[in-house]
Amino acid sequence: MQAQAAGELALIAKIRTLAAGQTAPRITRGIGDDCALLRTKPGEELAITTDFSIEDRHFRLGWHNPVAIGHRALARGLSDLAAMGATPLASFLSLALPKRLTVAKGKTGSWMDHFYEGFLALARTEGAALAGGDLSECALVVADVMVIGTVPRGKALLRSGARPGDKLYVTGALGAGLLGLRILEGRRKVDMEAENAALHRHFYPQPRIAQGVALRGVASAAMDLSDGLSTDLARLCEESKVAAVVEARKLPRAPGATLDEALHGGDDYELLFTAPAKARVPRSIGGVMVTEIGEIRRRAKGRAPVTLVDGGKKTALAAHGWEHFSQ
Repeated sequence: MQAQAAGELALIAKIRTLAAGQTAPRITRGIGDDCALLRTKPGEELAITTDFSIEDRHFRLGWHNPVAIGHRALARGLSDLAAMGATPLASFLSLALPKRLTVAKGKTGSWMDHFYEGFLALARTEGAALAGGDLSECALVVADVMVIGTVPRGKALLRSGARPGDKLYVTGALGAGLLGLRILEGRRKVDMEAENAALHRHFYPQPRIAQGVALRGVASAAMDLSDGLSTDLARLCEESKVAAVVEARKLPRAPGATLDEALHGGDDYELLFTAPAKARVPRSIGGVMVTEIGEIRRRAKGRAPVTLVDGGKKTALAAHGWEHFSQ
């Protein structure tokens, strides 16, 4: 006999069961009421971000398993908190999906069960307990995620704080997100070790929460690398009204990644930040390496906001990362 689809109330009851046991002392009321209630401390500010994850735009059901899709959906928002130096407090998930994905297949559970498995595993690891959301039937899978974090008042990392003379840094290595996507598309071939590393990084990106918190009081500006270094750095320069120079030889590339993938690839979810030249910036934070890749300069009329230095040659670095609604 074919398994029958459960109604919305039964699915919500299942989600509450899946989310049971979360440690969230500052969520005084979570799933079950019309609103969640969160407790903040004196001297804190709330950092709030939202992100869509949409089928065939951010993931494909044929390429990405549901655990990875759930993980990635939350990782995107957590990476934004990391860029602000915020500590996660709670997450909210509004999930729309076809009815067939809510039906369990044998003893393995449904697609929805495994989606929540990935989402909740990362939520527990990073302290972003699921506090509520919504559920709806839809022809495509759409996950609308909101993440709330806290940061001491006046200590949030902003994009607008970079100043001429500051050094430019990134955490981790760049290019794995795009390399993993190109491997899935059949457009790139690398050795097995590099392929496995790139695919794991693409499927399960790790938001740099601890690194963002550690950069409070050190970084002058910061943002996360979700759309590619060339695009995101141009945005930081615009917010700070400065220019930047990037040295190609200093870019930390993921194994197998090309310079193009390191410069323009999205989905790395590393941190891009600036710090005064005299600041003591560690070479690694929480086991994640930190690399100086360039410098902030004064903005000059008629010059590109970002310049790439490669083998002694200077060229304008065009923003060729990801941008919705662009060509």
